Amino acid sequence: MTMSRPAYKIDTSHPGSDLAAETAAALAAASIVFKSSDSSYANTLLTHAKQLFDFAKNYRGKYSDSITDAQSYYASGDYKDELVWGAVWLYRATNDNSYLTTAEQLYNEFGLQNWNGGFTWDSKISGVEVLLAKITNKQSYKDKVSGYCTYISTSQQKTPKGLVYIDQWGSLRMAANAAFICASAADLGINADSNRQFAKKQLDYILGDGGRSYVIGYGNNPPTHPHHRSSSCPDAPAVCDWNTYNSASPNYHVLTGALVGGPDSSDNYKDERSNYISNEVATDYNAAFTSLLAYFSK
Repeated sequence: MTMSRPAYKIDTSHPGSDLAAETAAALAAASIVFKSSDSSYANTLLTHAKQLFDFAKNYRGKYSDSITDAQSYYASGDYKDELVWGAVWLYRATNDNSYLTTAEQLYNEFGLQNWNGGFTWDSKISGVEVLLAKITNKQSYKDKVSGYCTYISTSQQKTPKGLVYIDQWGSLRMAANAAFICASAADLGINADSNRQFAKKQLDYILGDGGRSYVIGYGNNPPTHPHHRSSSCPDAPAVCDWNTYNSASPNYHVLTGALVGGPDSSDNYKDERSNYISNEVATDYNAAFTSLLAYFSK
């Protein structure tokens, strides 16, 4: 690539507690996965997770206040939920009670129990509450999870075909995120039957029960024009330009397994490359969706 590719960082003068703590959580979770097969690598992950978490806790601030170029598209709402998220995952990876104590203290100090729940790239509150319920078995956390899933499954707006509709941006992503939280709640014995049924209905809609699949390369009439640069370009050295972007032809490469943004509140969907609201793909779109697939495959 010959265009400018600037790099950004956070440091003690330009903190980013959300970015650092989220990364700490990811590394801590990965260390659990590799612990039995590659203990040396798992220890390396855990070492860096601890360092990042300490940095996040000691130098407070939102990453998008420090990396201002992120504000237009990925401005952070707050860092507090990520800080608790990081502490919870470090407890799970280490069984060190100091991390659990920190997580519960910060959860209360920040008043997260008074925030609206939800689980997105920018909000970890419902995920935090599921993990704290699992770890501590405390009724207060179970009640928060139960309240969220009851609201989302019974009171939240739904499309005529049954998709829980939370946001026009990544409507399927939002439904999959909520469904995974409620499937996780079912495993904790929280309204198990109804939460599992709700989660499965959302997954089935994504996979095709609504009339078409929204997963590229899978099922009936899947998307073929996702808003995704590399899959829409022919192999080099062929030209890939705005004419390629505006072409009515399907993408040159099948981005197998990617979940597109999804339909509107009336189940309307157009498979158009230029419609980034409906047809964008993203790593966070696939995250809980993939977890939901794993949940129902076990």
